[in-house]
Amino acid sequence: MFMGQYCHNIDLKGRMIIPVKFRDELGNTIVVTRGLDGCLSVYTQSQWQTIYEQLIKLPSTKKESRMYIRTFMANAAECELDNQGRILLPPTLIKAANIAKECIVIGAGDHVEVWAKENWLTFADVADESLETIAESLTEFIK
Repeated sequence: MFMGQYCHNIDLKGRMIIPVKFRDELGNTIVVTRGLDGCLSVYTQSQWQTIYEQLIKLPSTKKESRMYIRTFMANAAECELDNQGRILLPPTLIKAANIAKECIVIGAGDHVEVWAKENWLTFADVADESLETIAESLTEFIK
């Protein structure tokens, strides 16, 4: 399970440190793709396989399915951790997440997310303000 948040920088070459607490569970080869809400989503190889198997079950006759699959898969990149625990993010993903230099790496339960620092702080403020209302609306799912 991934949890916690860590502040890191992306260097000029597009390298980013994966927090030590996440490295063992993620493994040496991970998949990074565009996430929802403006972040990047990071998956283990086995998680990515499961996601892929779910994606190919979507109805190819629906335009929304094709668009989602194409966007999700076209933006996916397999990244290797180097000896210093860094990955090299493709420029397209850095741009998609609007990351200039500082980023926040969060544990999101079953995966990891990478956020531009400013975007994470904005998201966190909104989430904090509405946490109780959200919790009330999800009571049928959470006990």
